Amino acid sequence: MYMHPLVHDSVRLACADIVTALDNESIGSRVLDREAFTRIALPRIGGFDFASQRVPGQALIEMPEIVPYVSSGVGPRSKDPSDYVVRIFRDQVSAYLRRPFAAPVASCSLVVYTRDAYFKDPDVTPAEGARIDAMSPTHVLVAVLAAAGPKSPYPPRTLVRNLAGANHEAAAWSADEIRALALASIQYDEAWAPVAD
Repeated sequence: MYMHPLVHDSVRLACADIVTALDNESIGSRVLDREAFTRIALPRIGGFDFASQRVPGQALIEMPEIVPYVSSGVGPRSKDPSDYVVRIFRDQVSAYLRRPFAAPVASCSLVVYTRDAYFKDPDVTPAEGARIDAMSPTHVLVAVLAAAGPKSPYPPRTLVRNLAGANHEAAAWSADEIRALALASIQYDEAWAPVAD
């Protein structure tokens, strides 16, 4: 887990404990050039209107400028077991497609919370809160979403966790939105596999 905040002008960005994108070995999307990422992303975060979001303080920020500096987090599913590696992610052992099979990045966005919004997130444990607080960030990076082809919906497990109360935004979803998200999640999961180093 990347332990140092990224700093630019008034923005001090810490990484949530679930983010591996800035690590040398990552599961899912990976930042290939940390310096370019910092130079481009942090000014955009500093100028973003977090108060206007569906859940104030929680934002999905489109970042096409950083596409050249990231590796996508998925590749087309393979039926060859040798194309996969076994890794532990969020306390579960799973198989992941090897990084060389990652599809080219078509788009990239960041999930970023303000400091206050992050501390209100139901998934933030006391230990995680203390770790983030010790870095004194202005914002917290929750995900780097480097998409290949169609933008990925929530993975099935994440979608169910959010519906069970792990994310405040899910409480505002309508039944039609939930059905559409579930269908997209299933279809995507059948075609694409997450990658890992």
